[in-house]
Amino acid sequence: MITKMTVTNIHVINQDSAYDFYVNKLGFQVVDDIPMGPGTRWLTVSPPEQPDLQIVLFPVVVSKMFPQKTADTLIDLIKQGIFGCGVLTCTDIFATYEELKAKGVEFIKAPTEEFYGMEAFFKDDSGNYFSLQPISNFDHENGI
Repeated sequence: MITKMTVTNIHVINQDSAYDFYVNKLGFQVVDDIPMGPGTRWLTVSPPEQPDLQIVLFPVVVSKMFPQKTADTLIDLIKQGIFGCGVLTCTDIFATYEELKAKGVEFIKAPTEEFYGMEAFFKDDSGNYFSLQPISNFDHENGI
């Protein structure tokens, strides 16, 4: 039986820029930063209150995994914001929204009341987008 997910990845265009975004703007903690060859490294980060989840900031570079045409297509799709990478939660969506905006995070939707609760959307430095929601949206005891 599977018990939990421990590592997942987000495709990024530039690892150095992604490091700055996830660590210095979002406040994630670096778990691993290990050289893996010319121009790449195994770079994982975790939300500060969820250290058991590692997110690999996985660069899209021309390689056996990503031939030139595939890498170019993937980079273009990332830049267009085609990939939604997940839901990040916070205790106070309005304070977090203001804090992240002040750090230069690009929001594509300000906090808005939806039928399921409050939600905002922002992009990372590559173009991936995330939903930001207060933890109260996930009050499963009340059927949400």
